[in-house]
Amino acid sequence: MNKQALINSLKQKGFSRRILNAFEKVKRENFIPDKLKKYAYEDTALPIGEAQTISQPYTIAMMLSMLELKKGQKVLELGSGCGYVLALISEIVGDKGRVYGIERIKELAEKSKNNLKDYKNIVSYNQNGSKGLKEKAPFDRILISAACEKISKTIQNQLKDNGILVAPVGSRYEQTLVAIKKIKNNYTIKEEIPGFVFVPFIEG
Repeated sequence: MNKQALINSLKQKGFSRRILNAFEKVKRENFIPDKLKKYAYEDTALPIGEAQTISQPYTIAMMLSMLELKKGQKVLELGSGCGYVLALISEIVGDKGRVYGIERIKELAEKSKNNLKDYKNIVSYNQNGSKGLKEKAPFDRILISAACEKISKTIQNQLKDNGILVAPVGSRYEQTLVAIKKIKNNYTIKEEIPGFVFVPFIEG
């Protein structure tokens, strides 16, 4: 599959023009190992080293859709890997938006910083993400890009009022994508979509 075929596939699945535009602008091949570049626009997850993967484009588009991103928002991604999703979020929130990523694996965090060097509105950190990023909180949106058995209150509390958090929640072998909205310090499940598999979120 080439890039246009992937975009057409995502379009047929009903994703918004803003999400499609982000996929058109960001070069997925820049975020994967050289030997896998020929598979860059296959709608599948690919290994990026350190036993981690870059998620399937359809899965990423689904998470971005559930986040309901808007221009100018401040967004945190935990488990940001090679930086591909950070770049997509950056395109959607625009120059006035702020995007923060946390990746605990040093080698991936370093690759991510190199991959994202031309993005002025992204800051990525090499640290453990289990406590979120309190010093930059609160956030309009939080994305956890790794499987959680449950979503910690510490991370939920870093949402702004009316903020949305999206995460894959479940066992190690299958998760449900869950969107949670914070309204006056109450957390409501807004949407649930089952049938996903992510690498595990490492606590501590």
